[in-house]
Amino acid sequence: MQRTRLFLMSLLAIIALVVVACAAPAAAPQAPAASSDAGAAASAQPLRILHFVNGVLGDKSFFDSAQRGVQRAADELGAEVKTIEAGVDPTGWEAALVDAAANEEFDILIVGTFQMIEYLEKIAPQYPDKKFFLYDAPVNYEGEACAPNKCANVYSILYKQNEGSYLAGVYAAAMTTQAMEGMNPDPIIGSIGGQEIPVILDFMVGYEQGAKDTNPDIQVIRQFAGGWNDPAKGKELAKAQYSQGADIVFQIAGGTGQGVFEAAAEDGKYAIGVDSDQALIIESANPDQAARILTSMMKNVDNSIFRGVQKHLDGTLPYGTAEALGIAEGGVGLARNKFYDASTPDEVKALVDAAEQKIIAGEIVVETAFQ
Repeated sequence: MQRTRLFLMSLLAIIALVVVACAAPAAAPQAPAASSDAGAAASAQPLRILHFVNGVLGDKSFFDSAQRGVQRAADELGAEVKTIEAGVDPTGWEAALVDAAANEEFDILIVGTFQMIEYLEKIAPQYPDKKFFLYDAPVNYEGEACAPNKCANVYSILYKQNEGSYLAGVYAAAMTTQAMEGMNPDPIIGSIGGQEIPVILDFMVGYEQGAKDTNPDIQVIRQFAGGWNDPAKGKELAKAQYSQGADIVFQIAGGTGQGVFEAAAEDGKYAIGVDSDQALIIESANPDQAARILTSMMKNVDNSIFRGVQKHLDGTLPYGTAEALGIAEGGVGLARNKFYDASTPDEVKALVDAAEQKIIAGEIVVETAFQ
């Protein structure tokens, strides 16, 4: 009897051990939970943006505007951003871009200007899991480098600078004969471009059309500086135009345009800025120059980049295409700041406002340098 009892107790112990051993794997589901947490953490990582500048910041114009858009994406959308300044020597841009794409961590690489088209067309197809923005120029989606569908990860941003420049031309033509210090009665205005290239010609075509629609007898002096970072050259050309009777010079020359503002302040004449609201940007450092910048034709690169990042995040950005942003889309416009308000008669403001609404309504079709 005793033996039987001992046998039964041993048997029960063995069964209990077997049950525990078989039940042990029930703890295994904890592993997938940890994996799920890791996936959630990965998906919560901030968007990584790499801004590649084929030049340098500090132009108070084009590249600085782009940088403001990138920084706004960091401040308002929580993006993690890094900017690389590749310098002003074009011979180093391709190698620097190749190096950045290969060695930097990014989800979106943002680059601008027509000078980078060829390089981006080579690089973007090598990184199909990455996204690219090209601002102020389009890749050739149907060209040999991109077709078929090799640049489906590239979003190109264009600007209807001819529309904004039309308003600048209307304004300059109306202001040049006003009875104010620094204006002479002759209807003469000027423009200085960085280089004679299609995008700069597009500014000039719109500017001249707006001026001539306002005053058919106006004379517009057109010159090119041959570069984007030569304020001395910009100053020299502006002084020459002022000496020929121009009261207002529209600078479309990046950093070179800083010289136009210097000349305007020294000669008691006026200027129109470009890409950013340049009077407000330089006011604290150069109030005398700022007072001579009546307005600026703003190419809102900052708004367009921020808009693109927003659309990327909500999944609606049309990669594989180019979008052209004009007055109606907020892509371009005329700066209406305190300097504009103080210097501009009400009838001139009304004239500019009317032209703007006619462009939006399609009643004015602005000519373009692009065919």
